[in-house]
Amino acid sequence: MSAERYARIRHFLSQRQPSLTLCLEQLHKPHNVSAIVRSCDAVGVYEVHAVWNEKPEFRKSTAMGSENWVYTKEHSCIEDAVDHLKTQDMQVLVTNLSENAVDFREIDYTLPTAIILGQEKHGATQEAVAAADQDIIIPMVGMVQSLNVSVAAALILYEAQRQRQQAGMYNTQQLTEQACQKMLFEGGFPRLREICDRKGLPYPHIDSRGHIDEGANWWKKIQLTGKNL
Repeated sequence: MSAERYARIRHFLSQRQPSLTLCLEQLHKPHNVSAIVRSCDAVGVYEVHAVWNEKPEFRKSTAMGSENWVYTKEHSCIEDAVDHLKTQDMQVLVTNLSENAVDFREIDYTLPTAIILGQEKHGATQEAVAAADQDIIIPMVGMVQSLNVSVAAALILYEAQRQRQQAGMYNTQQLTEQACQKMLFEGGFPRLREICDRKGLPYPHIDSRGHIDEGANWWKKIQLTGKNL
């Protein structure tokens, strides 16, 4: 990996926000999921959570490679997803037009936050609404009372980014060094990453020059065929 690429990856990792995430509930349109992940990358979301019967294929022209920089964690049901998020002390919000909903700009996004976005046609399920801590809405004055889900996601994420920037949360690295090392290797050495995954080898350490810092034994295992491992 070149020094320039190493510096660029290090810079964006230093601004990743693991305490901000989305939970996609039964979204099925590839262009929507791709656009959402692209927005997540743009504001520094580290990982997106998802509940779906069948994972949509990313639209390369829409995602623009962002799917390689934002992890996706899948859950079997929305209740499991919310339970997982709450074990991380996250406030769980859901986009839902209800009497109890508040303007999305009234939320304090400097707190650990997860936002549930419901399926394109029907919105969030009753189970998602029941499991969330707060309903939020994006105020509108037109005839139509909903936005495209990817547009809604971008609006909410950029409000979260605005608040977090004002609070200085992008000035201090929030990711652990272990998490940074994983993404440095995956993003800096994609072909070697494929070999490690195929052979079940541990990822190597990346030094401050962007080089793999491992001994001859690791390289030998990389070069051996699967039959000889």
